[in-house]
Amino acid sequence: MLDKQILEFYHQLHVSLDRPDLEILNPYRDQDAEIEKAFTSFYHKYYHDSNPRGLILGINPGRKGAGITGVPFTDTHRLKDHCEIEITTLTSYEPSSVFVYKVIEAYGGAQKFYQDFFIGSISPLGYVKKNEKNNWVNFNFYDEPQIEKKLLPFIIDQLKNQKTLCSHPKKTMVLGSGKNVKSLQKINDAHHLFEEIYSVEHPRYIMQYKAKSQTIYIDKYLMALECLASN
Repeated sequence: MLDKQILEFYHQLHVSLDRPDLEILNPYRDQDAEIEKAFTSFYHKYYHDSNPRGLILGINPGRKGAGITGVPFTDTHRLKDHCEIEITTLTSYEPSSVFVYKVIEAYGGAQKFYQDFFIGSISPLGYVKKNEKNNWVNFNFYDEPQIEKKLLPFIIDQLKNQKTLCSHPKKTMVLGSGKNVKSLQKINDAHHLFEEIYSVEHPRYIMQYKAKSQTIYIDKYLMALECLASN
């Protein structure tokens, strides 16, 4: 069953950076028991079958979304309100998650959406960096060229693994129309993973800069999903 394969995929993830100012977000190891239960319940609920899925790729888990729940673009509020899976030991709020679940509802709800699609990440592990104020903040895999280069073998392997989970789709959809899609396009040019790559603006960008135009971007996402579903 696909849920078992997905859980095995996430639990085998490992990479090392050897940088004291960088830490890896791995919500799939040494996790709080309730979070692990919620994460497992999510994939069992929506992926307990052997059907192919369209592959959607984010950047890498953020510290307030998948960095906590293990589910891409899903904070604890969306996990409870839309997926009926509750984590009581902590709460998290991620603006990107708010927009993504508006798209999911417009598509027909979580059950329908996750029956058709799997949301992963170009790098399925996340990263945080210590800033000048000594606080840990989100760090994207492409933020420093030397880090991106070091992570490249890991990223390529995990893209192939996620493609296999989805039954080898010819297309993918990327959340992020800037550096994220450029990074994937560069990888794809070298390794020919996908025949087509659709990109849309990142949910965080929409929520931060285009909040009044969310309806326009929801429609744009739905159009891209329709194209993706024709794999």
